[in-house]
Amino acid sequence: MAITLVNPEGLPEVGPYRQVAIAIGSKLVFIAGQVAWDADGATVGEGDLAAQVERCYLNIGTALAGVGATFDDVAKLTVYVVDWTPDKMPLFLEGVARAAARLGGTPVPPGTLIGVAALDVPDHLVEVEATAVID
Repeated sequence: MAITLVNPEGLPEVGPYRQVAIAIGSKLVFIAGQVAWDADGATVGEGDLAAQVERCYLNIGTALAGVGATFDDVAKLTVYVVDWTPDKMPLFLEGVARAAARLGGTPVPPGTLIGVAALDVPDHLVEVEATAVID
């Protein structure tokens, strides 16, 4: 595994999330923003934030597997959520938990969640991009 996740002293601990990723691999993998599309390009979970978050994370998992990586190799996630408000956090976390159950682990690398006005397709509520490091 090329990534070690840590919470350095002096930074808050926020649930399972880690503040810093230390990368020691030799290849960087940049995964384009993944939206709630299935393999055929159909939107999954129209109007359902948790379902769309789950699909985005599963798509990241598929992209990682395609290059011989897993969420253990992810150094950074960036999440864009349409019309974000803090009251949406339980739905977001539900989607992450459902994806984690299907992926067999909890994705907890450093991440940034950004509220946006809209995404490329009006039915998309969330988009997730990842950077991984592999040997």
